[in-house]
Amino acid sequence: MVRHVYRCPLRWADMDAYGHVNNVEFLRYLEEARIDFMFRLAPGEGAGGGGTSFAGGSVVARHEIDYRRQLVHRYEPVTIEVWVTEIRAAAATLAYEVKDAPEDGGAVYAQASTVIVPFDFEAGRPRRITAEERAFLEKYLGPPPPAGSAKPGGPGRPGEPGRPGEAAAA
Repeated sequence: MVRHVYRCPLRWADMDAYGHVNNVEFLRYLEEARIDFMFRLAPGEGAGGGGTSFAGGSVVARHEIDYRRQLVHRYEPVTIEVWVTEIRAAAATLAYEVKDAPEDGGAVYAQASTVIVPFDFEAGRPRRITAEERAFLEKYLGPPPPAGSAKPGGPGRPGEPGRPGEAAAA
């Protein structure tokens, strides 16, 4: 299975009062990776030098995010892997893992999914996925990440056993 890899820089302003990247910023990171995947890589000629696929428009019908560990500001970009887990007649589901690069240990910070719907803005309604779009998406088709494949918690997360200064449950 092929995954699209996007390197997303972290911004100082992404942090909240608790000193970690705010949950809303994760949605922005997913958006950046999704736009890079759908508009820069898609075949044809259109948005951003990428393809006509999805250039007529698409909308997000659903987001789901499982936060696995805290992410704090650093100068090294975070890696976001994007792939397709389902293709239907008028929708597709993308999966994401927000994580460190493999050479940096590969720690997973979040796993997410987005249901996208191709949309005809002139007609004001959803449309079917074209054959060209389906062929592009199928190259990235794979299974969703297994539930709980990345353990919740992470350094500094209160209440998680096994962290420095905390006792593990017997």
